[in-house]
Amino acid sequence: MPTSPATATNSSSNGTTQAILLELVDEHGNTIGTAEKLAAHQAPGMLHRAFSVFLFDEHGRLLLQRRALGKYHSPGVWSNTCCGHPYPGEAPFAAAARRTHEELGISPSLLAEAGTVRYNHPDPDSGLVEQEYNHLFVGLVQTPPRPDPDEVGETAFVTPRELQARHAASPFSAWFMTVLDAARPAIRELTGPSGAW
Repeated sequence: MPTSPATATNSSSNGTTQAILLELVDEHGNTIGTAEKLAAHQAPGMLHRAFSVFLFDEHGRLLLQRRALGKYHSPGVWSNTCCGHPYPGEAPFAAAARRTHEELGISPSLLAEAGTVRYNHPDPDSGLVEQEYNHLFVGLVQTPPRPDPDEVGETAFVTPRELQARHAASPFSAWFMTVLDAARPAIRELTGPSGAW
């Protein structure tokens, strides 16, 4: 089922189309309804459920993706391994595994919950707003990415030092540092002290 661009629709078996819906939540992450994807991101934004994935290779390097230029939101910027939205009623863990495979053609060899973070990040370029209750996941990947070019423009495995240099030189998603900082305790537990995360 496609999830971008935001205005995409899904065809049902009877030939009709239906909008992509996101799960709206309250400040505690309790489901309170649904909204169409683009509407949920238009200012001032509606608080909705999301997920962010951070996958690492056997050397403790983080897999980044540069979002495809055709994305409706934050095109062409670098971000974490994968992020997205569960379908209404879909478990965030299942959504994270599904989208990682859809976007990058990989299945994590390990995927673990790493907490949640709530944020409000406007995107000045598009005028869209990320009002998200974000479920964080960390894990390991042992196969090379095979990105879907409609979703991902480029991938890179980086050390903490390489990430710092890339972050200083290239545009990143507005939410990247927020989700990375929130996931750091779980990342450190996964990669160990030698990973320097």
